Amino acid sequence: MLPAPVRDFGVWITLAPRPQTPSIRNLRRFRDIPDPPIGGCTVRPGETSVTSRLDELARATPATRDRYVDFLRAGSILAVVFGHWFISIIHWPDALIYQTSAVGVTSYLWLGTWAFQVIPIFFFVGGFSSMVTFQAHERRGGSAWSFVKDREVRLLKPSLVFLAVWTVIQVFLHVADIGKPTGPTLWGDTSLLRGVKPPGATIPFGPLWFLGVYMVVVAIVPAVIRLHRRFGLWVPAAMVAGAIAADVIGFGFGHPGVRWFNVAFVLLLPHQLGFFYADGRMPAQPRWAFWTMVAVGLGGLVLLTNEWLFRLFGEARFDWFPPIGYYPKSLLGTDVEPISNAYPPTVCFMLGGIWTIGAAMLLRPRLSRWLEQPRPWKSTIFVNGMIMTLFLWHMTAYLIAILLLWPLGFGHQVDSTARWWMERVVWELVPAIILAGLVAVFGRFERAHAPRLEARPVVT
Repeated sequence: MLPAPVRDFGVWITLAPRPQTPSIRNLRRFRDIPDPPIGGCTVRPGETSVTSRLDELARATPATRDRYVDFLRAGSILAVVFGHWFISIIHWPDALIYQTSAVGVTSYLWLGTWAFQVIPIFFFVGGFSSMVTFQAHERRGGSAWSFVKDREVRLLKPSLVFLAVWTVIQVFLHVADIGKPTGPTLWGDTSLLRGVKPPGATIPFGPLWFLGVYMVVVAIVPAVIRLHRRFGLWVPAAMVAGAIAADVIGFGFGHPGVRWFNVAFVLLLPHQLGFFYADGRMPAQPRWAFWTMVAVGLGGLVLLTNEWLFRLFGEARFDWFPPIGYYPKSLLGTDVEPISNAYPPTVCFMLGGIWTIGAAMLLRPRLSRWLEQPRPWKSTIFVNGMIMTLFLWHMTAYLIAILLLWPLGFGHQVDSTARWWMERVVWELVPAIILAGLVAVFGRFERAHAPRLEARPVVT
């Protein structure tokens, strides 16, 4: 008879004596992980070390869990964090701190955005997780409303803590008259913010726009799952057609407002493809299908981001895409080009998602075998335990690093000079240390609402 399940590391596990395979009961998502070890990590009295708990959880992972999904989530969030820090050019004029992107002023840095624009991967993983979670919720007799409520609460709690902290900071800055007023006027001479730009700018509020979009996606998950079950491939096909139509009407017919429909079409497409991963249809495809996704995605990007195709349309192309006459090459905003592939997303952004998802599926067999090893799997568990905290606070960590390093002469380059490149190590390492401290403080609010879920199935 097996021992009773115990809750450790935020996961309900049943400890099985070897050589039996450990079973699992009410597995929660691997996001419920204690504060990360920082230096000489200590634990509370009566608890085992973080390393020991990681070891225990790794051993208790059931064979039915698709580890690759957890790996993709962890990898994509780390790419966002370190990518934001890497490409930043810092500005601090007149008591206002903000950043611009080095992509727009650095030759060929746009190539990195084709590989490391990971938002489609994050939505793809989100679609898989939503489907598996929703199915488990249905098996327990839960309603669509309770599913949405549970998921939204889990997103909201750490986000509201982030907003509360920054509200206190902003009130202090207003009272102390520190920082340049920015944002909309509240009353009289009082503006919303001090010292930083409004939400939408990356420092420190950039994560909020993505969070808002994702919360809308979570709210409609039951509806899009019903569409998936009834219409299958016709749903992503309609999204592709909608994205193309939005760009044609927005660019070609001079109605730029229509382009904002692509926030739905382009971002929901990888989320919808995640459903096909969850129900087993995507992994069952032959490898040539994923090579086709890579070829279509990359081939389409090359075609649309060069002038060859658009020469057919004469001088009108410069009205559509001033001043270059074709889609910009970067899949991120560059701060120097009037057209962005990301805000709102374009067909090029969609193609970037298609090729990266295809590549991810091609890498899945090899990386899944690698994740069977203890060390990479424990690292994946560890990162997944703090996903929301990493995402919400990484630009706050960067802002604190600016406050520390700017007076020492770091970060003053307004172009990607040789010194800017040499400082990249500093601007990755120092914010990472600060972020580790922020995770230690605020990670508990993410863990408090991690829901119980069954093990994600391995689909072959």
